[in-house]
Amino acid sequence: MEAAPMKTFFTADTHFGHKGVLSMAGRPFASIEEHDEALIAAWNAVVGPRDEVYHLGDFAMGATPERCQAIFRRLRGRKHLIRGNHDKKRVLDLPWYSRQDLATPKVEGTRVVLFHYPMRAWAGAFRGSLQLFGHTHGRLPDTSQSCDVGVDRWSYAPISLGQIMERLAATPTIPEERLLGEPQEDEDGEA
Repeated sequence: MEAAPMKTFFTADTHFGHKGVLSMAGRPFASIEEHDEALIAAWNAVVGPRDEVYHLGDFAMGATPERCQAIFRRLRGRKHLIRGNHDKKRVLDLPWYSRQDLATPKVEGTRVVLFHYPMRAWAGAFRGSLQLFGHTHGRLPDTSQSCDVGVDRWSYAPISLGQIMERLAATPTIPEERLLGEPQEDEDGEA
């Protein structure tokens, strides 16, 4: 029997162990323990063992290094971290497949610019690249090419590029950089 093809997912702002996120982000859980268990279950309901997950920052806050390790081990998939403002040593020391401040992988034929923070302009915007971010906990509106992939916007689970593309297709707002008009290219064809 052939193995299922690998899928790629995106998420951000899980804030495992952070009691304050319950009230700050209005998350509907009675305790941080219930929160953490619900997010682990939601993650594992969509992510398979061979899938890739790009976590766009703020994995945990306030959890001990041991608690971070225990949660990390329970989450399926090959996990990449795009560092967020709350990702300290206890998070950075986890066995991530990769750790970066910014990444620009091509996923399903689409260039995605991954950063914890939303950007007003990014490489390849005029060529159709997307910018995925976290940090804002769903309070900043998407554009037709940028999207908050944080758990507060997506029922506390990682999401696929297909889900992101559906949301972007229904979002008429054009990124600010594109409103300024086509940039001039240099001699290498770069904008």
